[in-house]
Amino acid sequence: MRAFFLWLLYGVLMRFFLQVIVGVKYAHKHVLKEQKQFILVANHNSHLDTMALMTALSFWQRPKTHPVAAGDYFGGTRFKAYISYLLINAILIRRKKDQAEADPIELMSEALRNGDSLILFPEGSRGEPEKMQEFKKGVGILLQRFPHVPYIPVYMKGMGKTLPKGETLLVPFDCYVLFGNPHLSKETEVEGIVNEVAEEVHLLKELFERETMERSNQ
Repeated sequence: MRAFFLWLLYGVLMRFFLQVIVGVKYAHKHVLKEQKQFILVANHNSHLDTMALMTALSFWQRPKTHPVAAGDYFGGTRFKAYISYLLINAILIRRKKDQAEADPIELMSEALRNGDSLILFPEGSRGEPEKMQEFKKGVGILLQRFPHVPYIPVYMKGMGKTLPKGETLLVPFDCYVLFGNPHLSKETEVEGIVNEVAEEVHLLKELFERETMERSNQ
């Protein structure tokens, strides 16, 4: 029943909204098909980011994939927390340690131990459109704990201009979601893992910009 609800929400309604109304275009989405468990790691500029990634998943992947979201924003009340679970399937974590009810890393680790997948935005919060911030160490800790779980880098462009932080009205703008290949981290230390993951997302950004320039010169 849960899988059907999420399919109706993301596989039908949100897919139509994002691809037909907003105009989001996906590239290399096929890399998701063979993965039973993964951590999607993406840059973050808009609330549309989570919707776009959930839409890209398969019928069976959605119920077992949890976007990691800020509990102080999406879970400020019990009602908001329930809605976040119902509509986003989110794991809510507190961004300030003095507010923490549970260790955020442990909450994410529990999901991975259960065989579930995660959507992570290592920048932590939505930044300025088209500007990537420094990645925080959480993704490095998780991949160090679970070296058998592949991470899939994702670069998203345009969402931060279509629905910028603090805005509620959509602005027409070309939006793209580019998936990279799944990777098992080559590094073993947290800092090295974080740098490796960040580099993979930056490489996708460079690839997108290079291909865009080549098309414009043809």
